Amino acid sequence: MTRAVDTSRGRVALHRWGEGGAEPLVCLHGFTGRGESWRPLGLALGGRRAVLAPDLPGHGGTRAAAFTTESASALLVEALARVGVERFSLLGYSLGGRLALSLALDHPRSVGRLVVESASPGLASAEQRAERRGADAALADRLEREGVAAFVARWEAQPLFATLARLPEGARRALRAQRLAQDAAALAAALRGLGTGAQPWLGDRLHELAPPALIVAGAEDGKFRDWAAWMQARIPCAELAIVEGAGHVPHLEQPEAFLRRVGAFLEPSNEEESCRFDGRR
Repeated sequence: MTRAVDTSRGRVALHRWGEGGAEPLVCLHGFTGRGESWRPLGLALGGRRAVLAPDLPGHGGTRAAAFTTESASALLVEALARVGVERFSLLGYSLGGRLALSLALDHPRSVGRLVVESASPGLASAEQRAERRGADAALADRLEREGVAAFVARWEAQPLFATLARLPEGARRALRAQRLAQDAAALAAALRGLGTGAQPWLGDRLHELAPPALIVAGAEDGKFRDWAAWMQARIPCAELAIVEGAGHVPHLEQPEAFLRRVGAFLEPSNEEESCRFDGRR
């Protein structure tokens, strides 16, 4: 089911699967994605809990000028509250993973458990952030000038996504269709406002994270595998999960392994076990 949720900050397209008494799970997609991409996970987990996946600002059916991580987090929390979901587990991939970190830090009472997949806490230095903002602005300008199809062709050619060539043809076609359906101007706005360079550095705040966390990366994604280990070492109650046979998109490349690991994390036998990671609490 998909519904449009009106908020004080704009309209959010919110996809939903399943019901149940367990804490709802909210899933945040990556750049060029949309909430519908979480359908397989939603169907798999929907027997025990509601699974909700918004289209992020600049993507899909969401129409909201929430182009900072802080304003996007506030938008999502308000939209979820409007449908009766005020506390939830949170899963974010890539852009959605950075946004999930920001949301969990700024709205700690909302998040019960946190899963971060293939993401970083941002860039540590002002110089790095400024350089990345410039690169993203240039990319956004080119996107608006040349259109979505040319942008997607370049985006998919990045070495970061090379392992996606192993996906079944149907899965690759579906992923490309999702990307091609985006609006150029809205996607460019997201690139300028929600890119890594525009995001504040969150690395110095990871110790503030209250919920138990699962940090996920693909074994073949060296950069984000290193970031995952770095973050896990700094979050008070965090476990590291490296998915073998996967690159930057473990939930697509190894969906069964990803589902098993996330499903187990969301269903701890007790709270003491959930915070046993490295003996830290």
